[in-house]
Amino acid sequence: MERYATYALTRQHFRWDIPARFNIARAVCRHDGTALITLDAAGNPVPFGFAALRDMSARLANALVALGVMPGDRVAILLPQQIETAVAHVAAYRIGAIALPMFPLFGPDAIGYRLQDSGAHVLITDADGVAKLEGIAPPVVISVDGPGPGVLDFFGLLARASPSHVIADTAADDPAILMYTSGTTGQPKGVLQAHRIVLGMLPGVELPHDYLPAPADRLWTPADWAWAGGLLDVLLPGLFHGVPVVAYRARKFDPDAACAMMARAGVRNAFLPPTALKIMRAAGVRAAPLRSVGSGGERLGDTLLDWGRSVFGTAINEFYGQTECNLVVGGCASLFPPKPGAMGRAIPGYDVAILDAELRPVLDQVGEIAVKTPNPALFLRYWNHPAATARKLQTDARGITWCMMGDLGRMGADGDIWFQGRDDDVISSAGYRIGPDEIEACIMQHTAVTMVAVIGVPDLVRGESVRAFVVPAPGYAAGPALAADIQAFVKTRLSPHEYPRSVRFLDALPMTVTGKIRRRDLRDLG
Repeated sequence: MERYATYALTRQHFRWDIPARFNIARAVCRHDGTALITLDAAGNPVPFGFAALRDMSARLANALVALGVMPGDRVAILLPQQIETAVAHVAAYRIGAIALPMFPLFGPDAIGYRLQDSGAHVLITDADGVAKLEGIAPPVVISVDGPGPGVLDFFGLLARASPSHVIADTAADDPAILMYTSGTTGQPKGVLQAHRIVLGMLPGVELPHDYLPAPADRLWTPADWAWAGGLLDVLLPGLFHGVPVVAYRARKFDPDAACAMMARAGVRNAFLPPTALKIMRAAGVRAAPLRSVGSGGERLGDTLLDWGRSVFGTAINEFYGQTECNLVVGGCASLFPPKPGAMGRAIPGYDVAILDAELRPVLDQVGEIAVKTPNPALFLRYWNHPAATARKLQTDARGITWCMMGDLGRMGADGDIWFQGRDDDVISSAGYRIGPDEIEACIMQHTAVTMVAVIGVPDLVRGESVRAFVVPAPGYAAGPALAADIQAFVKTRLSPHEYPRSVRFLDALPMTVTGKIRRRDLRDLG
């Protein structure tokens, strides 16, 4: 993306360049130099080159074809951040197959459901993944940890395969990635993305990372590559631009270990989810200089943003999207000043609006966030769910079709967008529609709070009232006195109608595998 003096000029001059024929593998294999960086047992960085990525992915592609994988077949990948994960993705794209990333901490039920629903032809995993397949009728299984009963050896297949492979001539709209995402009801739905998704992600990655790529840039995220935040926001854009991506696997996020790793590996650009930032702040991280930091998924709040600037030496630029239409809103502090609580503006190339119940764009009102279609980040469809696909795409009275994000937001006259919460998380109390994020951001400023989540609970008088679940900071005792202090804190800093009428203390908040708060679990606590 070319840099202009103002945001308005950047939008005005931006043009998409989406060719009719496009393949992710060809786009990410065209560079020389370092593609990935791993760390050895002593914590020293070890480079892995693009030449090796081309060779290994070509060999694996030939091996997969020999096993019967054809264009459009699903290749499941159950691996953490490591070289073989990237190789497996690129090999699938080379064939024109569909990569199906799965989180390595999934249990057998989650793995079995995705394999069955997708009709996966091959599963590439490790010994941990193989151990979870008992009772599952798996497809062809390949393990990076060697062969076993009914399991093929990843490196043995590569050694016997030819390094010569012609990348499939795919259309930009041909399917490439199937990612399962959880909704509010039912089993997770498979989101089918096209090869063009990588091109669609680029402006939303470049802007929050202050015009990535710059000389010596190096990317890392603790988000697993099985999720959009890791795969679409870091790994594939990094490889596309020739920016080395650090592959660092950690079972649990350790803030001190993460900072030490970033320093040793030379990380300059990081996507740090809000949960990771909160853990780092609670742990007292003091200095971790970076060129750019992006974050998204939950509202950060002024306190966390101020802390981030002092620790990283740069602004945390928030961004927003979802698996179905990712990275469509974001900030770039060097281009336009962030406003308190705002997550940014529409990324150049995307038309984002706040729609009322009649699908009319509104300003300075709470409505549903929507993205105008067609656009290159838009998913193709939900796998096996045509009715859900139809509900996701709504056409207004003018004939404009919008991708409905299912999130509430508010837009100011200059285009800044404030996230207000999920549509189904809104609390209706005494005639007020209350989004939990604003209350959570306020409570997070309290010195005695490490983590917080807010929900609505039934109230005979108000319909619903606000309840806060709080994880106290070390050294603070949970109890009525702290609860009262938090309530008064919100009353005075936010609004009396938004203060939590009940406060409950927990040792930890229930989280999804991507680090988002599971509000449904909190509701089940009563």
